[in-house]
Amino acid sequence: MSQMMEKSTENPSEDRASFKSNGSIKSDEKLSTDGGTKLGRLRSFRKSIQHATQNSPLSSVKGSKVTSKSDTPTNESDSAASPPPPSPSLSTDSLATPLKNNQKKEDDEADASFRISKPLTRSKTDPGISKFSNSFMKRGASIRRSLKMVTKKDTDKISTKAISEASVEEDMEEKEEEEVLREEIEDCYVLPSIPLTPLSVMEINKLIETGELEEAHLNLLSLRQEFKQQSESCPDGSAMELATREKDLNLLYGMLRKKVSDIVCDPLSDKKLLLQMARVIQEEEKRLREPGGLKDSWMDAWRESVSAGVQVKVQSVHLDRIEQNSAWLAVHLGLLGEVIVKDLENVKQELRWSYPPSFKVFSTYVRRYNIVVAQHLKKLEQQVTELKDFYGLLDWIVNKYKSERIMGSLSLQPDIQDESTDLQLEENFLEQLREKYCRRMQEELRKIQDRVIELENEEVWKDGKAPEKEDNFPISSFPIDILTSVKSFILNSIKLDAQLEKKVVSSCFEELKQFPNGKHMEEYKETCEDGVKGFQKAVDSLIDKLMRDLEDQFKEDVKPYLRRMMTRKWLTNDEDFDQLYSRTKLLSQHCSLMMPPHAKAFASKLHYHVVIEYIGQLMKSNYSCKNRKHEKAATKIRHQWNKLSDLFEDMKSNDEWLYHVGDDLSNIIGQKNTTDIKNHLQPVVQHYPDFSKKHLVAVLYFRGLMRGHEHQLILRRLTALKKEVDIASSDRNQVLFSNMQVTVNTNCLSNFPYSCVSFLMPDN
Repeated sequence: MSQMMEKSTENPSEDRASFKSNGSIKSDEKLSTDGGTKLGRLRSFRKSIQHATQNSPLSSVKGSKVTSKSDTPTNESDSAASPPPPSPSLSTDSLATPLKNNQKKEDDEADASFRISKPLTRSKTDPGISKFSNSFMKRGASIRRSLKMVTKKDTDKISTKAISEASVEEDMEEKEEEEVLREEIEDCYVLPSIPLTPLSVMEINKLIETGELEEAHLNLLSLRQEFKQQSESCPDGSAMELATREKDLNLLYGMLRKKVSDIVCDPLSDKKLLLQMARVIQEEEKRLREPGGLKDSWMDAWRESVSAGVQVKVQSVHLDRIEQNSAWLAVHLGLLGEVIVKDLENVKQELRWSYPPSFKVFSTYVRRYNIVVAQHLKKLEQQVTELKDFYGLLDWIVNKYKSERIMGSLSLQPDIQDESTDLQLEENFLEQLREKYCRRMQEELRKIQDRVIELENEEVWKDGKAPEKEDNFPISSFPIDILTSVKSFILNSIKLDAQLEKKVVSSCFEELKQFPNGKHMEEYKETCEDGVKGFQKAVDSLIDKLMRDLEDQFKEDVKPYLRRMMTRKWLTNDEDFDQLYSRTKLLSQHCSLMMPPHAKAFASKLHYHVVIEYIGQLMKSNYSCKNRKHEKAATKIRHQWNKLSDLFEDMKSNDEWLYHVGDDLSNIIGQKNTTDIKNHLQPVVQHYPDFSKKHLVAVLYFRGLMRGHEHQLILRRLTALKKEVDIASSDRNQVLFSNMQVTVNTNCLSNFPYSCVSFLMPDN
């Protein structure tokens, strides 16, 4: 019978066809066409409910599936008199068709138990069946289900489906309502009329406490207007009364400000208050400079309240004590990331729609999280002692905070793309954290080396065990242990940033340099002196190679800038020298990290190279000063030379004898009168005995003096001075100009007579 009922419910056209074939409904048709019996149907509807519950198959004795013939007409009449509840949108006359359909379906169900033959069917596309008829058919089916006219199994299926459909419809309606509400919130806002007579202070305070912010604010504005009018109309009036009124205003505004802060800190408690609060803030911002209100900005106060709310959320994240959980920091940072994402999701999806767009709620919350989380991390850093925790904190700051786990979460897209997700860390905080990590890593590497030495001492030296050999060479696994540790430190640092990688490599080298002077090195020297010497020689070789690589890198880096010294562009532009100076200064900072013996040797080599290349540009005759430009050139050489000399002095260069050459040549180039040049040759000849005639010719060419009688006198003076200088007393290692390449300018020889240059011909 349940199958027949389902069939009749699914296809009402079949019911109509089957009933028309049975001719037992003429009396009912007369009732349905008789307008006077419509009220009778409503009365019979109540009886049919009672009768149906009494004669329901589900309430009868188990096994009684077939009803008697005497009951069939009663059931038919009752079912025919049980129409579905009418829709309020339909008229009374529209009930006839659905009632007739329901009656036919009930008769069909009653006769289904007696008839085996399938009734005639009609297509669902029968034009006689209207949309309203189908809707009432469905409602009739739901009534029969409520009267338990189907099996329990079918009822459960149908009710579950109906509930799920109803829940989906409700969710859709809620979303539509929510979208409507979101569209209604706009920046433009019309203030309701301010009451002429404000409520009392106690009444306004009560409104604030109960959350009636709009009414409380309107009365506050009314009270404020009274205060303004009173102070303007009676400037010499009762000062006591004005002070009392102003005190009341300040008290009420303070209460209102506190209420606003409470709402912002806990916005989900009552989201309806958010819009009222936002309107209050907007109005107060307009009246910021008017008397009677608070002096500071309400928008700034709102942002501070957002910060306070964010701080409460951050501080509420669970934090284990270090002694309770070794992974305390990793667990806490994981939970902190989840809280940040969850709160920003709520702001993006819910909270910001309760504010006018001008508040930029999502942006404000993102910025406040950047500030509050940075402050929280600084407090956490003070508790960190282990290497893994230093690394975890750095990794969270550099990588994870901006990753898809937190600020880059897909749930925050696309809004988060327009926001800055940089943590507002204090200046140098990240640099200090890197330094602490490197120091802690050095301590860890030192412990590893100590363990390796102890283990080797116990397994090899104490027992006198012969070392293992491979291809007749002794081998040991202990250096591999140290190398593996160093490699892991470096690889982990690469995952964070390149700056940390450089610091880690430098720290590892610094710690490894102390390894030859370890605890058992004296024992090693006694038992294997040649091995220790070989080890030290290998270490020195590695250090020398490192120095050469750094030196070659610097030379290649500054090469293009040194080549453009002493040219026309150099005289008018400082760009090339600035590049040279900045790179030399960076090298000076690297030298400060080296041990003194190596640092001095390294600085001396580079000092000599810069002097050779800088002064050597004078010897290439690339440019000759005209129109008294030699004075400007001399001043520039002296200024630049002093800056470079200061750098190499800070680097502790051993080549102090190089400091004079810049000033000596500047004095020659900068002389206003050519006759005075020969009087300034002695310092350069005395400081640098290898300064020869060809070098002087190149310097004079740069100065703009290429020929003439005075030119010859200057060269003769140089020859005389070189004869007077005691070459034996000079240091033969201090060679400067001999290592400079001098370029002969052939243009100047074209003005000499042929007899003066005939000795240069091949035949002579």
